[in-house]
Amino acid sequence: MAKRFQSYDSLPATLRGGVVAIGNFDGVHRGHRAVLNAALDYARQHDCPALVMTFEPHPRQVFKPDEPLFRVTPTAMKAEILGILGFDGVLEIPFTLDFARKSADEFVRDVLIDGLAAVRVVTGFDFHFGHNRQGGPAYLMEAGAANGFEVTLVDAFRDRDTEVVSSSRIREELLAGDLAGANELLGYRYRVAGEVIRGKQLGRTLGYPTANMAMAENAALRHGIYAVRFRRADGNTYDGVASFGRRPTVDDDGVALLETHVFDRDDDLYGEICTVSFCAFLRGEEKFDNLEALTAQMKRDDEQARAILADIDPLSDLDRVLTLSGANAV
Repeated sequence: MAKRFQSYDSLPATLRGGVVAIGNFDGVHRGHRAVLNAALDYARQHDCPALVMTFEPHPRQVFKPDEPLFRVTPTAMKAEILGILGFDGVLEIPFTLDFARKSADEFVRDVLIDGLAAVRVVTGFDFHFGHNRQGGPAYLMEAGAANGFEVTLVDAFRDRDTEVVSSSRIREELLAGDLAGANELLGYRYRVAGEVIRGKQLGRTLGYPTANMAMAENAALRHGIYAVRFRRADGNTYDGVASFGRRPTVDDDGVALLETHVFDRDDDLYGEICTVSFCAFLRGEEKFDNLEALTAQMKRDDEQARAILADIDPLSDLDRVLTLSGANAV
């Protein structure tokens, strides 16, 4: 995981005077990585530190607090991915209304110059900053020329259908159950992390013990059954099948829960922070007439997931690390 900082005052001298990539980077998807790779290339060529500057919470949560925003990659997971990509640190600027009132001039002076001593700033072509978005790409270029730092603006990254890759599209596809489409935009398998909690242990009774995780109420993920890779806190990774939903066969008003059956294992995982990578969407959530019908379908889901997971390839080098590798990998 890249080292995380919440203020530029806390940055060590070794992380100042380098290249900084600026953005929210929710999802760290293929479009984001066009920006991030440009920053990493510069850092390698000039032997300088590579830093990501992002904002916490997401600005939309500050400006529109009544509209819950599902985060594709929560803060810690984002830092983990950025560290794997090669960044030395992540500066998570606390985003408040006071910070939003900074003028564009103040942002350049206080953050980029005094705070980071940046020698190059890399961001998307549509990046705006400062009160009322008064600072745009042209302003940033002029500020860089006047203050001694270079600026790289990266064009929008488009998929094979020439559509812009965005976090919003990924959320929409996850909610619709188009996991393959979402994973294609991400460039790695969508993943979640959380603490394993105790459930009703019905799965154990039916012969399918599960590791249960609570997810955010506004999780933009279609309820259903998925083939998954399950990573324990020690780095060991296993195949499994997971159900995300409200369990309508056994619960009338259940809260959404992610229940993962890890193949051929029955470890005590309670209290452990684990990660689930979603590899394939098998079917939507259904209500069965009885437990016998549910168990029969669970067996079919198990067999289908095993067949899929026995023959998956990495979507990218990043996906190889996040999804397919592990401390127990051969």
